[in-house]
Amino acid sequence: MARLLIVEDERNLAEGLKFNLELEGHEVRVLGAAEEALDGYTAYDMLILDIMLPGMSGLEFLERIRKEDKRFPVLILSAKIREEDRLNGLSAGADDYVTKPFSLPELMIRVQRMLERRNWYAASTDQQDRIDFGNAWIDFRTFNAQTVEGERRLTAYECFVMKYLAEHADRPVSRGELLEKVWGVTSTMETRTVDTFIVRLRKLFEPDPRNPVHILTVRGVGYQFHL
Repeated sequence: MARLLIVEDERNLAEGLKFNLELEGHEVRVLGAAEEALDGYTAYDMLILDIMLPGMSGLEFLERIRKEDKRFPVLILSAKIREEDRLNGLSAGADDYVTKPFSLPELMIRVQRMLERRNWYAASTDQQDRIDFGNAWIDFRTFNAQTVEGERRLTAYECFVMKYLAEHADRPVSRGELLEKVWGVTSTMETRTVDTFIVRLRKLFEPDPRNPVHILTVRGVGYQFHL
């Protein structure tokens, strides 16, 4: 069981999601505005956050959270479906981005996987705690990384994707495999999440994102990582 916070002003949607999450055994609270959650979100294990909220927007709230805690699990649930919107959400620090209308079974799986991954960095015993490639590096224990933008801390899912690609370097990894191994959802579900993360990671680690040398596209398959 986990304590979950939903910040969503569509009351019927939020209450329906609350009902289903409580059926899974979780304790859930619903708030309709970001301002109501500013002082209390740390009491929860995960946040499900709308972007278009009255008053403070979801992105503004997320940026406030990330100034205090780089690892707190945040899933954006939004009607904004453009790739630019997804990138803005992920750039602000979201660990995952789901668009409305959404598949309830898929969302429940994503929530469960995020909860399972919550303490991943502390439990990791893999010998490859750090990778160096080009002028960049990633420390998977601390989530710190040297990027083209300077040193910064990655979000959990940025770390998860890069760690999986690095552990399978020099072989193609399909989008479906990344969805299953990182997000815990089946390969029959949407792959835009993977592609959006790859765009973001290339901006972080590739000197020329349009001509990548580390995170390569394998046409018709997925992606391949080269040191």
